Amino acid sequence: MKVYFKDSNIATKNLTPKISVYGEELILEDEEYRIWNPRRSKLAAALLNGLEKLELEDTSKVLYLGASTGTTVSHISDIVVNGRIYAVEFSPTTAKKLIRLSRQRPNIAPILADATKPKTYLNIVEKTDLIYCDVAQPTQTQLFMKNMNLFCKENGVGLLMIKARSIDVVQKPKKIFKEQEKKLKEKGFRIIEKVKLEPYEKDHIGLLVEKNF
Repeated sequence: MKVYFKDSNIATKNLTPKISVYGEELILEDEEYRIWNPRRSKLAAALLNGLEKLELEDTSKVLYLGASTGTTVSHISDIVVNGRIYAVEFSPTTAKKLIRLSRQRPNIAPILADATKPKTYLNIVEKTDLIYCDVAQPTQTQLFMKNMNLFCKENGVGLLMIKARSIDVVQKPKKIFKEQEKKLKEKGFRIIEKVKLEPYEKDHIGLLVEKNF
C-alpha cells in the first residue's frame, strides 16, 4: 500500500495536484503529497499506530461504509488510483459534499444509502477487496458482517472501526471490544490484526478481519 511516512506524519500522493480536500497541508518534494491527519481519519490513526497487514493496490476495489464528506475516502482514492471506491453515506446533506468530491476524483462512486440494508445497493456494487466500516451505531458489527457476506471477495478483507461509546456508554470499552470480537468469530470471521486508535481517537479499536468462506 503506497503511503508515505515523513517524520511523525503520514501522507498520500495527491491524485489531484494543487487541490486540498479538507484543508490538509500539501507538500511538494519530487511529487505532491497530502498530509493525512490522524485526528480526522481513523485509518490514518491505525496506520500510524502500527497497522501492517492491510494491503491496497492501485487497482483495488473498496466498499466504504460511513463515507461522510470523504476525508478518509479521498486518501484511499490517492492509493487506489486505478481502482474504485463505492462510498456509502446515509445523510443526504453530507452526501452532497461527497458527490462534489467524486467530480474531482472519478474513482469515487458515491452511494446515498443505509449501510444496514446492503441489498438496496446490491445491483451497483461489485465484489470488493476491502470493506471499510466506520458507522458509529450500536449495530455496527452486524451491518459490517452483512456487507462482508454480500460484497467481499474470497481473498478480500474487512476493516471495522469500533467506537465503544456508540455501542454502550456504560460498559467498559475493553469489554465491548471483546464482545464484538466474539460476535465476529461466532459468524465465521477471523481477526487478522487489531490496533487501538489512541491518542487520536478515544475508546476506538480497528479490527482487520477475513471471512472463512
